[in-house]
Amino acid sequence: MKKLAIALFVAALLLSSMAWAQNSQELPSSPVPVQPRFPGAPTQPVTASTPDNTVQQQTPSNQGSGNPSSANPGAVKQSTPKSSEAAPLFAPLNVQSAPKQEEKPQEAEETGEFRIGVQVDLVDLIFTATDKHGRFIKDLKKEDVRLLDEGKPPQRIEAFESETGLPLRVGLLIDASNSIRDRFRFEQDAAVEFLHQIVRPKSDRAFVIGFDSLSDLTQDYTDNTDALARGVRVLRPGGGTALHDAVLQACEKLAKAPIQGPARRAIILLSDGDDNQSRHTREEAIEAALRAEVIIYVISTNITDGDKKGDKILMRYAEATGGRVFFPLRLEEVSNAFAEIQDELRSQYVIAYKPQNFVSDGRYRAISIDAGKRTNVKIRARKGYYSPKSAH
Repeated sequence: MKKLAIALFVAALLLSSMAWAQNSQELPSSPVPVQPRFPGAPTQPVTASTPDNTVQQQTPSNQGSGNPSSANPGAVKQSTPKSSEAAPLFAPLNVQSAPKQEEKPQEAEETGEFRIGVQVDLVDLIFTATDKHGRFIKDLKKEDVRLLDEGKPPQRIEAFESETGLPLRVGLLIDASNSIRDRFRFEQDAAVEFLHQIVRPKSDRAFVIGFDSLSDLTQDYTDNTDALARGVRVLRPGGGTALHDAVLQACEKLAKAPIQGPARRAIILLSDGDDNQSRHTREEAIEAALRAEVIIYVISTNITDGDKKGDKILMRYAEATGGRVFFPLRLEEVSNAFAEIQDELRSQYVIAYKPQNFVSDGRYRAISIDAGKRTNVKIRARKGYYSPKSAH
């Protein structure tokens, strides 16, 4: 009996040791370094308070007791390789390109600093400031202006000036379709007077395009106002209307304007906004204007209440490019509209800045600008721009 009791005691002792050894295998291993949850994040342990920690704790539950304790971080750390799956929460929507996205800001900063130079990563924004009555404000300071590029303030401001003497490159676009036949002669007279007033010899250049179903360059770049006047006078109304094609053609011409140094590029458009012949869309023409840094001023020739669609098209051109649209109620007011455009072109500001996270990828970048605490000042500028596209 004693031998049997001793044998049973030894067997029980062995079974207890085996059970302890088996349980000891379920204990977490020693702590291992935890990888960052997303590229660039500081290395730190995953705690029970992180949102994705619950998922990570459930993953190893079929291997152990099913209740890993937060007091033992190793139980969580065994699942930390899955932390890379949490990266899309912080990365761009294109998950496959997420690792490259991490490097782009650094590359853009380095490129902008050493390779691109001021001709590419420096944005020149021309804007107009007026009070609530439309009078020009000419005493703004850099400190008065708030600017965001893609939702972020500029990395730095290079220049802020009130520009009244910049050379002008102006395209005068005159709708010569049948829809404006009744008031065509008066608009020609007003346009000729405008050109005589705005174009300065040896400094400014202008060209004239008349359009119906086709565009006709009746006078190329010149500072000779008599030649420009002849380009206006030879136009005769008739045919359909290819408005968007004419705007796009003028923008492409302004983008290649003969100029040394900075200049102000503008289109003066006389039209009722009707388009029934264009091969290009309005938005394609606006994109061409933004790429060429062209401001579009519009004088509506629609003196009836019937063409609201045409008015909206004209307003879109002006607002997208930082220009202005005029709706003369009487023919005599067309001359007043030309005079106001002339004043505005000589009463603008330019701010040159370097954006944050600039990438030379050809994409559209949105701009917002206001006068900050000067609530009585309204600023008008283009809504954005296209960054140049790198050849590399």
